[in-house]
Amino acid sequence: MSTRSRRLLPLGHPALRAAPLLALALMSGCARMPTLSAQDCMARAMYFESNRSSPEGMMAVGTVVMNRLKSGKYPNSVCGVVGQKKQFAPGVLSKPMGKGRDLAYKTARVVLKGQRHPKVGKAMFFHTAGYSYPYNNMHYVAILGGNAFYEKRRDASSTQDMVRRKQARLDYVPTQRREASAVDPARYGTLEPMAEPVRRREAWQQEPQPAADLRSFSHEWTSVATGQALPTPEDAPMAPGALPPIEPGAGGGVTLYQVQE
Repeated sequence: MSTRSRRLLPLGHPALRAAPLLALALMSGCARMPTLSAQDCMARAMYFESNRSSPEGMMAVGTVVMNRLKSGKYPNSVCGVVGQKKQFAPGVLSKPMGKGRDLAYKTARVVLKGQRHPKVGKAMFFHTAGYSYPYNNMHYVAILGGNAFYEKRRDASSTQDMVRRKQARLDYVPTQRREASAVDPARYGTLEPMAEPVRRREAWQQEPQPAADLRSFSHEWTSVATGQALPTPEDAPMAPGALPPIEPGAGGGVTLYQVQE
């Protein structure tokens, strides 16, 4: 029966000195590589690539991630797409998140469940809005959350300025949308109440103002000077001949007529 002799390494051998360092490196490496879910990666892409207070901007970034995932031209997982080198913000999968994190995770959930931003369409690219590049294949489709989203086309014809003006025209909310929002805000969103427009009245619509003087158009008589009521004169006979004459001589030879009491 043959036996194999085992050789023991001396205590000062370099291999024995390096073993603890190797084990420590492996342990620390595992600690720096946490496992991220698809929702984690999606939320991080939205958080670091979009305006952190814009649900629309976050959903637009998420739509780009899903478009790349389904195109077959990029990695076959959400984390693979987001973590691809030089495609998204540096440190997108490792930097700490702060304010806006909850909104990013909430938006990531609905995107992973199938919701997409309709304005983004099939676009798989975006950059910070306002920047321009010397390429003629960038067909812009939307500007959302501080980013300009575009498709790469040979027949590109839509610029950032054209998209911006188009979106400005679409800011008008039709009556049907406003009514739908009031009925089902969870589906159609909420709209701020619009102030009633101030309508100018024509001259003939103005409220009548009180007369400047103290005379009235009623049957009551008032003094212009004092504003006090005056006694109302009774109707006098229209024909002088109907009045009884005063005794001759009382009026100095002139026939006078006495007003009936």
